[in-house]
Formats: sequence, structure tokens, C-alpha cells
Amino acid sequence: MGIKITDTSLRDAHQSLIATRMSTDEMLPIVEKIDKVGYHSIECWGGATFDASMRFLNEDPWDRLRKIKAKAKNTKLQMLLRGQNLLGYKHYADDVVDYFVQKAVANGMDIIRIFDALNDPRNVERSIKACKKEGGHAQAAFSYTISPFHSLEQFVKDARTFESMGADSICIKDMAGLLTPYNAYDLVKALKENVKIPIQLHTHYTSGVASMTYLKAIEAGVDVVDCAASPLAMGTSQPPVEPLVATLRGTKYDTGFDLNLLSEIAAYFQKLREAYLSTGLLNTKVMGVDINTLIYQVPGGMLSNLVSQLKQAGKEDQLLDVLHEVPKVREDLGYPPLVTPTSQIVGTQAVLNVIMNERYKMVPKETKGLVKGEYGKTPAPISDEIVKKIIGDEERITCRPADLIPNELDKIREEAAEYIEQDEDVLTYAMFPQVAKKFFEYRKAQKYKIDSDMVDYEFRVHPLG
Repeated sequence: MGIKITDTSLRDAHQSLIATRMSTDEMLPIVEKIDKVGYHSIECWGGATFDASMRFLNEDPWDRLRKIKAKAKNTKLQMLLRGQNLLGYKHYADDVVDYFVQKAVANGMDIIRIFDALNDPRNVERSIKACKKEGGHAQAAFSYTISPFHSLEQFVKDARTFESMGADSICIKDMAGLLTPYNAYDLVKALKENVKIPIQLHTHYTSGVASMTYLKAIEAGVDVVDCAASPLAMGTSQPPVEPLVATLRGTKYDTGFDLNLLSEIAAYFQKLREAYLSTGLLNTKVMGVDINTLIYQVPGGMLSNLVSQLKQAGKEDQLLDVLHEVPKVREDLGYPPLVTPTSQIVGTQAVLNVIMNERYKMVPKETKGLVKGEYGKTPAPISDEIVKKIIGDEERITCRPADLIPNELDKIREEAAEYIEQDEDVLTYAMFPQVAKKFFEYRKAQKYKIDSDMVDYEFRVHPLG
């Protein structure tokens, strides 16, 4: 049986390389060709695409999903969902989670990859149940990371928990490119021996080892891997699909893909890539190998955030101090995997500790929230000393954070009433009220402009009387 591949060109690839700026109009001409390849799925939605399509492109994310679905007749569509955070940056009430998943599936989504930044299974359970209820494929993901707490046994335990919750498959989500080839072999092997559902591997090329990691994972029995078309691959993106297809040809892992068709798809994306380079959207900095990833375990996106925060403070020369501080803060905060939003929380705290020349002299509300338990349970316990230092005697949350959030869908619907043109708008507003409002006003203005243009046209063509 050949290895299956998910194509990430329309989601994570451009999210990683050009800050999610590929427009729907740039995607649609190539969807039918991608659909012919024989991919396991096309990842085209979720992650940052929802926010970015409105914020930077004035596009309705739901409209994008429907348009891609109309052109992809043979391949399943896939998205990334941040568990109880959906596509936003905080936890939402269960009724919002249920309704979002219902609408995602109704608009054409087939596979929903669900993860939580802390790998707290309680934060993904509701989304898994909602997805199953709607007839979607619920893929539960754990964020891969390295720490004294994280081990093969721990990841196997997470996977078994997901399986018992009803997940249809498991994804190893290696967002920082930390999974090295032989470790990948051992991890996949251990998972295959302990869970019955398929295993998918997602990684980034940031540290330069990703293609080798895929080969070892394939030898260990992984079922699916994530790749991108070569012009949108490598750097902080995924491994390129074409070399992998060529490598596996004639082996028992042969994908059966047509390299000529993949070459046509690459040629299309190559033109876009050149345009992105010329406008500066694609920065060559994100294209190389960043060895700091393996040394400091800091994902590429997080590294650029640290640099810009230090720049603003005029302390760029202290980057090395910050990189040394990151693992210490991470240890203090219970070894969270470094992925949105925990990467921002740990990174910002490390920068403040260095700039203030005193640890935890200044503590943002997000760090307090993490220690308090607002994001869920940290992988390892946080020491009493750190808890006291950061939140004093405040009471900590020990239940699933969303248990404390009353249903909020009706209230949001009321609040957004004047803007709602489709059922889905209430969800858009729930996640990004400010961005959504701006977008809804833009949409209305565009509509008004089209309507008045039509009236003008009618009058000129059929003058009254």
C-alpha cells in the first residue's frame, strides 16, 4: 500500500512563508489540477486563513471554502482547528464550538485536524464529538515538543486518550521542525503498536531535517505525511512533494502520483512565488535552514517575533540572552509546547525578563492566565514558588476552562444582528469581532456600490419614459 499525502499548499505553506496572504482568486485556477493528483486530502482552511482572509484580503473565509469545494470533486478537504479556541485565541463556549463545526462541515469540510496548545485532551474533546456528530473525520493532533516531561510514553498516552474519545486518526504535529529522523521512526513505531487508527505526520522544514524525517517515518509505518508543491515548500513550510514522490517510486511506498501533473502545478505556483518575492511578501530569510531551531527549540515564527520585540525596545543585541531565557521560562511554566498562543506567551515573558534585568518583574495578563489555568492544564505542574510569584493567592482553575463559560451563541447573534447576511457570519463575529465588523462594513459598501452601478446602467440603457 503506497504512502498517502496531504497537500498543504493552500493553507499551511503560504501561512508559513507569506503570512497567509494567498487570495482565493490565486487558489481557484489550480484547484482542479491539485484535485486530480490523488492526494489523501487538500489542506485549504483553518489556522490563520480565517482571520487573514478578512483582515488583509477583504475576503469571506466561508465563501473561500465553498468555492474550493465546488472545484475539488475527488479529494477531501482538510482544515486545522485549535480545539476549544476554534480559530481564535481564547476559549469559546461549547455551543459556539458545536455550531462552528456544524457549519464547517455543512460548507464542505471533510477532515478536521484538532489540537490544543497544551496538549490538554479536555480542550479537544468537544470538537471531536461535534465533528463526529456532523459526519466529519475527526483527526486529533498532539503538538510534538522536546522536554524532560515529554517522552514516547507520554505521546502514546495522549494518542490513546484521543482514540478513546472517538478520534478517527492521530496527527503528530511538529510545528517547530524538532522531530529528527530516528526519533520519528521510534515515535511512529510506538504509536502504530499502541493505537489502531491511522497516524499522520506534519512537520516544517525549518531545521532542515524534514524530508529525512518523513523517510524514516514512512519506514516505521506512518499512514499519511503533509507536503507542499515545491515553490511553496521548504524553509518554514513543509517538505516538497515532488522529490518524495520520485524517491518512493518503484518501492512498496509508491504514491502512484504523476510527476508531470505535479510539475504543471509547481509551474503555476512558481509564477506566484516570483510575484511574492518581487512584492517582498516572501522574505528569503524564511527559506533557509535555521539551526537555532534545534538548539533552542524555538519555531521560526516565534524567532522573528522575539527579534521584532527586541528591536522595538532597542535591545537587539540581547537576542542570545532571550534565546537562553526561553527554555527557563518554559520550564517554569510547565513545559508547554511552543505553538500559538503559548509560543507568544513564553516568548514575550522571556523578552521582558531580559529587558527588565529581573525575572517576572513584569508579567503580562497572558502569562498570568496560563499559570492560573485559563488555557487548561500545563503538561508538567508549575511549582508553588512560580505560582505565588505570578498570581499571588489567586485561585487556580482546575476544571476544563470551557466549563466556566456559559453558552454565548444567542448573545453574540444579538450583538451582530445588524451585520448578519448569512448564518456563518455569527461565527465570524464570535471569533474576530473587530476584524469582522470592519469586513462586514466593507462587504456592505461593495454591495451598495454594485447596486448603484446597476441602477446607473439600467437608467442609461433604458431611460425612463
